[in-house]
Amino acid sequence: MSSLRIQLGQYSCAGRKAVNQDFHGACLADTLQKERKGIAIALADGISSSNVSQIASAAAVKSFLEDYYCTPDVWSVRKSAQRVIQASNSWLYSQTRRSQYAWERDKGYICTFSALILKSTQAHIFHCGDCRVYHLQGHSLEQLTQDHRVQISAEQSYLARALGMDQQLDIDYHNMPLTAGDVFILATDGLYEFVSHGQITEAIAQALKINSENSLELCAQQLAELALNQGSDDNISIQLVYITSLPDTNINEWQQQLQQLTLPPVLDEGAEFDGFTLLRRLHISGRSHVYLARDQDSSEKVVLKFPASDIQADSASLERFLLEDWIARRIDSPCVLAAAQNNRPKQYLYNATEWIEGQTLRQWMLDNPRPDLIKVRDIVAQIAKGLRAFHRLEMLHQDLKPDNIMIDANGCIKIIDFGAVQVAGLAETHQSPAENPFPGTVQYMAPEYFCDGYTGTHSDLFSLAVITYQMLSGGELPYGLNVAKARTVHAQRRLQYRPLAIPGRNIPPWIDTALAKALQPLPHKRSAELSEFIFNLNQPAEDYLRQQKPPLMERDPLLFWQSTTAILLLTVVWLSWKLLH
Repeated sequence: MSSLRIQLGQYSCAGRKAVNQDFHGACLADTLQKERKGIAIALADGISSSNVSQIASAAAVKSFLEDYYCTPDVWSVRKSAQRVIQASNSWLYSQTRRSQYAWERDKGYICTFSALILKSTQAHIFHCGDCRVYHLQGHSLEQLTQDHRVQISAEQSYLARALGMDQQLDIDYHNMPLTAGDVFILATDGLYEFVSHGQITEAIAQALKINSENSLELCAQQLAELALNQGSDDNISIQLVYITSLPDTNINEWQQQLQQLTLPPVLDEGAEFDGFTLLRRLHISGRSHVYLARDQDSSEKVVLKFPASDIQADSASLERFLLEDWIARRIDSPCVLAAAQNNRPKQYLYNATEWIEGQTLRQWMLDNPRPDLIKVRDIVAQIAKGLRAFHRLEMLHQDLKPDNIMIDANGCIKIIDFGAVQVAGLAETHQSPAENPFPGTVQYMAPEYFCDGYTGTHSDLFSLAVITYQMLSGGELPYGLNVAKARTVHAQRRLQYRPLAIPGRNIPPWIDTALAKALQPLPHKRSAELSEFIFNLNQPAEDYLRQQKPPLMERDPLLFWQSTTAILLLTVVWLSWKLLH
């Protein structure tokens, strides 16, 4: 099985300066880290006006290479890297503010920064300042980054953006597909201002011809020496990254696990299995068989979920089944179903989760057809809390419905069933099992799923709003079954929201405004966040108050007639002036 492999050459020197304020580094990562987080390369360049800029460069590169691999592996590369770079920027900025250079920013802890992350078959470039990242394919050398410099004259310019310069940092981001044979070059201005593109291309071509273990290392050194010989008066740093092979996207982590685990035998109540005793059957469907079981070591009750015989020959379904357990072990929220704690190695293909003694929200709605508004708000707020746990990890649940929400004896909510969850960090590596274009249950899915629109946290919000509407309306749907039929944006614009109309229910009219906004067919018109929706369920939104505001004559008759009289007086004066002239 092929994997992502590179050859790396790096070189840095002070040049004609006394101190080298550049700093560079790379983390090639072990096999598992490489699959989940990729290979990271970083370069920073200090500014000559500062005596502490070399400290900033070293801190920026070291913290990036260390902290990036500490971010959750469910996050996308972009989110992980930007969070780490923003943290470095904040630290450098605070160091300057606490130092003697607080009012002389150009003498503080400032550096330019560029990073390259190679993950699966994609390159991700992050950039701030005037380091450069180039891409060499064949004999074509392309600059991928833009210098953040303001040119005053031919001889004078200044940095417009750098790490540590301001409290807020705008980071350039760019990603592109990888091809075996690609070369990426990271360089500081001490090199690229004194060595031509042709010289760089020729030197790398010669190094790749030799193709020895240290040919790129020698090439980097030769290019730095060439820059020095051609008049470079600055620190010189360069990194050369050659892509030798790419991972086989046809084989992912879940397929490897399937080769190691055995499909479970036919089981029934009372059977002993892999350290568990099956107590009773809880649920059977075409996808899975679910049992209540007792852990023989801890005596704790757990739920065991086995793949149904209907999907045991379907590798994509089995991969998705394995992913459910992977997700459960990465989410820590009291409102989300947790994986069971079990230190025994698994021999068979099954998932073990905590046991929740309660009922589904679907059953609760049948038992409570006219629920109290306060109770509905409490349930919705807990579901939103669970959804935020997914969203913080860049996951979308995608199949939120009453059947996938449990309520225990204490009224606590648990979101269950992760079979449709989308994980950003896996999607960008092609490691995620194949996605279903319609991953959820159509009655609860957002309209954007049906017309290839952009899905995101706003899509889970729509599903939550449908559930809220159902609880308050006695089981009705806000658009009936028309959402799934609206396959174009034009058709979605024609969807008509059905206002809550329940005689005898003490539901404030502004609740309808909150629901209508969260259930907007077009995502950009929807509530921006889950927190906004929860807020609007608890008090009238500004939109509603503006609509309900009575006219001035009703609010303040005296002011109305005073204003009217003043306007009439001004009109008479103006007309009189016109007649006189």
